[in-house]
Amino acid sequence: MRLGIIGLPQSGKTSLFNALTGGEAPVTAGGHGQETHVAVVKVPDVRLDRLTEMFTPKKTTPAEVHYLDFPSVGFGAKDRAEVAWVGQLRTVDALVVVVRAFEDESVPSDGPVDPVASLEKVHLDLVVADLAVVERRRTRLESDLKKTRTADRGPIEAEIALFEGFQNALEAGTPLRAVDLSEDQLRDIRGFQFLTLKPTLVVVNLGEAQLGDSAAHESRVREAHAYPKTLVASLSAKLEMELAQLDEADATTFMVDLGVTELAAEKIIRQSYDLTGLISFLTSGEDEVRAWPISRGDKAPAAAGAIHSDLEKGFIRAEVVAYDDLMAAGSMAEARKRGHLRQEGRNYVVLDGDILNILFSR
Repeated sequence: MRLGIIGLPQSGKTSLFNALTGGEAPVTAGGHGQETHVAVVKVPDVRLDRLTEMFTPKKTTPAEVHYLDFPSVGFGAKDRAEVAWVGQLRTVDALVVVVRAFEDESVPSDGPVDPVASLEKVHLDLVVADLAVVERRRTRLESDLKKTRTADRGPIEAEIALFEGFQNALEAGTPLRAVDLSEDQLRDIRGFQFLTLKPTLVVVNLGEAQLGDSAAHESRVREAHAYPKTLVASLSAKLEMELAQLDEADATTFMVDLGVTELAAEKIIRQSYDLTGLISFLTSGEDEVRAWPISRGDKAPAAAGAIHSDLEKGFIRAEVVAYDDLMAAGSMAEARKRGHLRQEGRNYVVLDGDILNILFSR
């Protein structure tokens, strides 16, 4: 999973990036850095720890999240470097939009601090970027239509109608993820990588003194930006960055003192999984214990394909045991004895925490 972190200057998005990754990317005073910071984070999963204790494998491999912290500038400018990073932004699986709610005299702000107004500015930039793509595509399609025989115009006319609907929605300020699209339409437009079609997690960046009112801040933003595939969370990015740079014992002590029950990394990853419809199935054995992210609703052959394409092609069946059942049994042999280890075929829908052993033909 690749998550793109964006926000206005001085929103604290790079502080959030550091909090999520434990990194030390420079937080620029002017808020207009041109560098895209990239980091890979192992997904915390206590289930892997328990399976590692049970199987003592040669290695344990968590799922990974790739975070990309993009420059804090508007998308509408024609600067060449900016065009390049917007193109990179289109490749991410979901957006993390950081909006500022904290007050700090040492951190300048253009006007009153208002997370809803900040979110609207970012949203408008995303809309304008997508509108440019839609308009170019409509121009190309209309040109192609003039050169196409009447009998063959149907598919082009259908696509023109689709993109006309996109243009109307975007001009009204509506993101494309709020447009009702079929699975076939979503597949056909996948290559355009529309920004407003991507699942979006809005992170309200609070000051430490505001943490007690986090629910109210989230509610206000959620009501103002009530679109599908959109979640709202809140935290103090500066505080979380400081906690992420402490050793585990010290961080735990400070979290208790501050009333922080969960670090940003775990919270944001969990919400990102929910937002993008991902789950993790597990594999276990003496060689490796590993978590594999797949889409919720995927069937056993697709899960096999996440491991290796040959397993999907030659799929016969999967041996499946739920994580909780295995933990209750204490061993795979006991789980089998209790009847918890099942044989499932091609139509089995894999569930979060399922432990799979794929049987396939070579």
